[in-house]
Amino acid sequence: MEMRTGNLWKSIFLFSIPLMFTNLLQVLFNLADVAVVGKFAGPISLGAVGSTTLLIALTTAWLIGIGSGVNALTALYIGKDEKKSLKSCVHTGIILCLGMGLIILVISEVFAGDILRLLGTKEELISEANTYYRIYMLGAPALSLYDYGNSVLSAAGDTKKPLRYLTIAGVLNVLLNLLFVLGFDLKSTGVALASIIAQYLSAFLVLRALIKTDKDFGLNVHDIHCDKDMLFGIMKISIPSAMQYSLFAIANLFVQSAVNSFDHIYVEGNSAAANSDPVVYNMMAAFYTACTSFVAQNYGAGNKDRIKKTYLITTLYSFAVAFILGLMQLILRREFLLMFTSDEAVIRAGELRIMIMSLSYCLSSFMDNATAFCRGICKTVIPTIVVILGSVIFRIIWIYTIFAHYHTIQSLFLLYSFSWVLTALMGNTYLIRQYRKLKFN
Repeated sequence: MEMRTGNLWKSIFLFSIPLMFTNLLQVLFNLADVAVVGKFAGPISLGAVGSTTLLIALTTAWLIGIGSGVNALTALYIGKDEKKSLKSCVHTGIILCLGMGLIILVISEVFAGDILRLLGTKEELISEANTYYRIYMLGAPALSLYDYGNSVLSAAGDTKKPLRYLTIAGVLNVLLNLLFVLGFDLKSTGVALASIIAQYLSAFLVLRALIKTDKDFGLNVHDIHCDKDMLFGIMKISIPSAMQYSLFAIANLFVQSAVNSFDHIYVEGNSAAANSDPVVYNMMAAFYTACTSFVAQNYGAGNKDRIKKTYLITTLYSFAVAFILGLMQLILRREFLLMFTSDEAVIRAGELRIMIMSLSYCLSSFMDNATAFCRGICKTVIPTIVVILGSVIFRIIWIYTIFAHYHTIQSLFLLYSFSWVLTALMGNTYLIRQYRKLKFN
């Protein structure tokens, strides 16, 4: 897709639609894993898988973050038409991404049990959770390579191939889940094995596409090398981005701890209602990827006005998607909760969360898209500090002051709206200042 010319409204929309389905499929396939375990493997296996969710989110956040650095610089060099730098970025980026995948693999295999205990995993779940997590993380190198390939293709304007590959791998994942759990009674181990097989398949498909292409961003195995300057250039963007993704998960630890201070009805209601969060966030995230890719290419090409329009359009799109999905969730809240529970008390508790969160999601678009814009112009350190202040420290302060005083579900979940608005104000102030400083030859 040509990002530097043409109708931005149309181009961004067509670019983002496959990404939206890609992100949605990832959520649905993850839910399918949980559903198979819960339905056919029993409560202990379900608890074991569930207890690793946060840990997996924390570790994969780093892989996604590293890939975002490759995405931004690849798009930048395509925009500048700097073929030599583009080649170096693509062939250095794969080393960095694979290296991060291997580092996370080693850390996970050595310290899995200790980390799970540190997170407070129930003793009766530790053994199976440890086994599940260690097997699942054998796929970390594949996850990192898929994120790398997806980042390069997205930077070049191709979002259809990653969708196709993820669909193929996801269907295989579900089929293998059923085979391993029902056919071989492998329980959570079978789900983990199915996941890593699917991950390596998706990585193979996306790398094959990069190797087969004759475009300038193509991958040639013989040209893979580590350019020191390029490596630090990618890391300058990707490390802060990875920290941002991780920080959100860490901040949510405090929120979950606050939820746990209520009785089990509220905890269960929150868990049921929270199943909508990944759907909304991942659909919105498609436009953040579009923002980074379009901004980076036009930044490289020196199209200042097009950069501003990209930010405004992607923010509007992400806001609209979140508002529509949130409104649907609000209207159909009871029907949605019935998919996860039939207990009336739990449903009422879940409805409290939905009534607050459903129309609040759209506020996060102003925060997250500002970060995506800054990534596109290679500015990530200050946005990371902004996220730490607005979405971590502020939330912790809120929990120990506002929530501690009122101690209601409403006072707890309102922290999301206030933290999103605060972070967005700081992030957009920085964005405007950096945009005004942009100068091109």
